[in-house]
Amino acid sequence: MDRQRIVFVVFEGFQSLDLAGPLEVFQQAGRLRPGYVCEIVGPARGLVRSDGGLRIHADHGIGDLDPDGVDTLVVVGGSGVDRARSDRALVGWIAAAGATARRVTSVCSGVFLLAAAGLATDHRVTTHWSRDGQIKDEHPELDVDTHPIFIHDRRVWTSAGVTAGMDLALALVEDDLGPNVAHTIAQELVLFLRRPGNQAQFSVPLWSAQPSTDPIRAAVSAVHADPGAPHTIGHLAARAGLSPRHLQRRFTAELGVPPAEYVERVRIEAARRALAEGTDPVSAIARRCGLGTAESLRRAFHRHLGVAPSDYRDRFRSTRK
Repeated sequence: MDRQRIVFVVFEGFQSLDLAGPLEVFQQAGRLRPGYVCEIVGPARGLVRSDGGLRIHADHGIGDLDPDGVDTLVVVGGSGVDRARSDRALVGWIAAAGATARRVTSVCSGVFLLAAAGLATDHRVTTHWSRDGQIKDEHPELDVDTHPIFIHDRRVWTSAGVTAGMDLALALVEDDLGPNVAHTIAQELVLFLRRPGNQAQFSVPLWSAQPSTDPIRAAVSAVHADPGAPHTIGHLAARAGLSPRHLQRRFTAELGVPPAEYVERVRIEAARRALAEGTDPVSAIARRCGLGTAESLRRAFHRHLGVAPSDYRDRFRSTRK
């Protein structure tokens, strides 16, 4: 592999894991296939403080690093990004470096700096879910989707927050060196799963609200205890001690989704775990998780995850040694 400069952009108040995670992925790749040269640039050369108090040493300041010759530009995020994007010199350097870089990437809220530099206009991008409303309001020129953990649109790659930066970096390494190298790095870093970009930022316990009353709590507990059981409105209403109509209304009000949708998502979660952790046939997993046939499971996966069960298993299989 030819020498490739991976340049990370930091600023006061950056998120330390947005830097450390992807940086370690590229360092591991460089040990396997020499060629990556990682550098850190900040507003000035020297110590830069993260939003958690960790200080790192920037190899360069924007005033002493030529923006030409960057292969992959990685702009990290953090609580300080709102101040950083008002730094005209920093934004100007990012714009100049990104104009000639082969790849322009961001982790978490780093996409705000890409947007300020004009590098993400008319691109599909993602960021941390908590910034969804802000980035849509402030940058209508972007096509924002905060569902996936990372998005690749032409030469622009963007990821969700914190640990998703490692998934993004693994995808960049795979783009350069192939899936075997990326898989080996995931093993070395003890990552349980190497996630594709269309993996959702949230699993069921995170994306849904929590039930606030005992009847709905009882219904939800029944679904999680046995996803493959026949969780019809009638069954759940009996578990909750409510009429089916009353259950439908209260369930949707408390959790934000109707019972049928909630049940399907829990079943998909169960199928995802089974595919990643075992070797049972897809048809057996579909039956056990309450999704019926292999074809029904395939349609549900495409609808919610944008990937076939077999591809999910190939990409998500445990990397434990």
